[in-house]
Amino acid sequence: MTSPATRPFAHPIRVYWEDTDAGGIVYYANYLKYFERARTEWLRNLGIEQQTLREHTGAMFVVSESTLKCHLPARLDDRLDVTVDLRHSARASLVLHQQALRRGELLADGEVRIACVDAPTLRLRRIPEDILELLA
Repeated sequence: MTSPATRPFAHPIRVYWEDTDAGGIVYYANYLKYFERARTEWLRNLGIEQQTLREHTGAMFVVSESTLKCHLPARLDDRLDVTVDLRHSARASLVLHQQALRRGELLADGEVRIACVDAPTLRLRRIPEDILELLA
């Protein structure tokens, strides 16, 4: 049986005026914001509240690497499904594949590595054991 962490997760997002550029399409950097929101909701869905994680363990996740490929434009009022798919977990980082889809059509995708760091020092640290077990 697979854990909830290893099943793809989708979060709905609506495109607003503020998301578009002068051409009326989603500005490319906003896909990274959409990916961030979906990752936050993915963690929340797993029972991991980031503020609580920081307060109780001193750990927090930060993006250490990302790639983005834009395939087709999203436009004002589009409803997107932004997915999170865990590809790899290590002691101190996770690699996630993410997509922005409109009615199943791929608009943008990329890979994001999030690293676990000590909040006060921002030094790399192990992901708390209970989270690693949840992700296994």
